[in-house]
Amino acid sequence: MDEALGADAHPPPAREPDPDALDGTRLEAAPGLARIAANAWLRTASWTASSTLRAGARVTRAVINGESPAPIVREAAEETIDLVRRVLGAQEVDRVAARAASSPDDDSDPLRSRGARLLEASADLEADKQEHPAYARILEQISPDEARILRLLATEGGQPAVDIRTWRPFDVGSRVTAPGLTMLGRHAGVMHHDRVPPYLSNLFRLGLIWFSRDELPDPAPYQVLEAQPDVIEAIRSTGRARVVRRSIVLTPFGGHFCHHCLPVEPGQITGEFAALAHDPLDADGQPGSAPSVALD
Repeated sequence: MDEALGADAHPPPAREPDPDALDGTRLEAAPGLARIAANAWLRTASWTASSTLRAGARVTRAVINGESPAPIVREAAEETIDLVRRVLGAQEVDRVAARAASSPDDDSDPLRSRGARLLEASADLEADKQEHPAYARILEQISPDEARILRLLATEGGQPAVDIRTWRPFDVGSRVTAPGLTMLGRHAGVMHHDRVPPYLSNLFRLGLIWFSRDELPDPAPYQVLEAQPDVIEAIRSTGRARVVRRSIVLTPFGGHFCHHCLPVEPGQITGEFAALAHDPLDADGQPGSAPSVALD
C-alpha cells in the first residue's frame, strides 16, 4: 500500500513534445491555412470586380438619365473603404488616411497647397529672390517693338503725352477729342508706328507702364510734341481746344523687369519712374483711369 501511495505521490515526468509530430501537425494545417487565405483573396477580388461592374452600370444609367454620377462614385468609394477596413483593420486605414490628410501634396485644395508652398519658399534663405516668376511669361507676351518702348522708358525716363480737349468754361461739358498723343514710338525706333496704341495698352495690361496724369518737370519735350503735325491738326479740328499735358512712365514693377530682362546696363536705368509711377487722383479724389493712346 505504501508502494501504491508512493507511486501516486511521485507521478512520472511529462514527455517532451516530439518535434517530428509538431512538424507533421504544421504540415497538416498548412493546406487549411492556404485555403483560408485563398478563399479570402477570391472573395475580395470577386467583391471588387462585382462592385466595379455595378458601379459602372449605375454611372452609365445616371449619365443616360441626365443625372450626376458623383453620388454613385462616392458610394462606391465608401464601399471600397469599408472593405479595406475589414481586410486590413480599421486602425491601419485610419493611420493611412491621417497621413494622406497631412500630406502637402494633397490636391483637394490646389490653390491653398500652392499658397502653402509659396510661404515655405519665402523662408528659404538660399532661394533666388531676384527674378519674379512672371517675367518669363511677360517676355512671351510682348513684341520686339514693345521691348524697344520699355528700353526707352528705362533709359530716358517718362515720355510726354498730351490730350486735346474742347475748351469749356470750368470744363463743364468738355470732352477729349484726341487722347494720348505722343512721340514715344518715334523716339523708341519702333518698326510699326500704327501699332503704338495697342503696344501701350498691352504694356499697361501687364503692369509695366502707367499713363500718369502728372506732367513731366521739363516743359521742353511738350513744346516739341505740341509742334508735331498730328497735334496741330487735332487742335485745329477741335476748334476752341485745350491741351492737357500727361506722361507715360514705367511702374516700379516695369523698372525691375527692364533691369533683369532687357540688355540695359544698371547705370542707364533712370530712377525717375519711381517718383512718377503712382496712382494719380482726379479732382474728386478718385483714382484716375489710364487714357487711351492715339497714334503718335
